[in-house]
Amino acid sequence: QVQLVESGGGLVQAGGSLRLSCVASGTFFRINTMGWYRQAPGKQRELVASISNGRSPNYVNSVEGRFTISRDNAKNTVYLQMNVLKPEDTAIYYCYVRTTMITGRNNDYWGHGTQVTVSS
Repeated sequence: QVQLVESGGGLVQAGGSLRLSCVASGTFFRINTMGWYRQAPGKQRELVASISNGRSPNYVNSVEGRFTISRDNAKNTVYLQMNVLKPEDTAIYYCYVRTTMITGRNNDYWGHGTQVTVSS
């Protein structure tokens, strides 16, 4: 089992910045993909950014150039630096991790979410 602890959400004015962090702990052989999803009221959950070992990060078009995802494998931590925030970025942000067991089986885990609110 893997636990994900998110931090860094909050209230910020448009144009401001926030940095989200997510620490993974528990039993796994390797973490493959780490990422962030978000869900705004009345909307479906969408992938914001993801980063896999040995690959370039992926971003949804709406955050390209404003958000940066990074990871620290030694700390099992993924970060999301969010700059030039817009009111439409308001959502609950969920950390996502895909791990691999020594058997080769993949497992997906989600954090409880952290609220990001951008005021106009």
